[in-house]
Amino acid sequence: MPAPLLIADVPWLLYRAFFSLPKSIVNADGQPVNALLGTVNALLAVLEARPARAVAACMGAEEAIYRVKLYPGYHAQRERMPTELAVQWAKAPALLASLGWTVTTDAELEADDVMFSYALAETAGGRDGDGRALLLTGDRDLFQAVTDQVAVITPGKGGEPPNEIGPEQVHERYGIDPALVTDFIALRGDPSDGLPGAPGIGAKTAADLLNRYGSLEDMLKIAGADDSDMRLRTAITLGENEELLHTFKRIATLVPIDGIARPPDRPTDFASGARMARELGMRQLATRLEKLATA
Repeated sequence: MPAPLLIADVPWLLYRAFFSLPKSIVNADGQPVNALLGTVNALLAVLEARPARAVAACMGAEEAIYRVKLYPGYHAQRERMPTELAVQWAKAPALLASLGWTVTTDAELEADDVMFSYALAETAGGRDGDGRALLLTGDRDLFQAVTDQVAVITPGKGGEPPNEIGPEQVHERYGIDPALVTDFIALRGDPSDGLPGAPGIGAKTAADLLNRYGSLEDMLKIAGADDSDMRLRTAITLGENEELLHTFKRIATLVPIDGIARPPDRPTDFASGARMARELGMRQLATRLEKLATA
């Protein structure tokens, strides 16, 4: 079985590291580098456990303009990026590229859309259709991309190996298949994105409805039918919020980006990464990468 393409959610990794690692992790100038250090270390840990043929490090807009136009509450509750993180954010592309990883961003769409696009390119472009992809992220929106060839992977805790989430694990978590994740988000909502979902419909009810009636579109048709067997209160709720639910599903659906191609096989360049880490004043990371380069 060929090695997979590792596709990294760089914004999630940077935020995760910034808020979980001490701000006392600084460079020679006393500037915090905790987000950069944590991001690279997380990627190295996954690569050690799941060797990949290449790494695609993905970034993008904070929020896609078209999603905000569809629903102004999208991401509205999120706080502004801390200045100390913004400084590291700007340095991340050069550091990641120095390691031989393909760094891709999009000015209008989000990192999730970039990751989804790479997953599609990988599975379509592998030899004999055997391309595989691992999506390194904590964003559940990407569960919709999970297939037999694409899995979500999250870093292990406390030295444990990374956790790989395939179709079976998505079903265990939500009670639905990956193909219905966007419908599930529309119904249940997504607090992290500012999407409220349908009033009174939680995760269990959303999963039950989808398993019984199919997609959101099918469910709405049944809710409006004279001979519907759906509970009256549920049918009324869906009917009153039909347009909004369609909007939420559209917002939750990832968008393929034209022009994103399957990257060539490329091993991690530890020596180059070590030089860049030293330039950024990250001596401990540089030492680790130098050891890996000569291993």
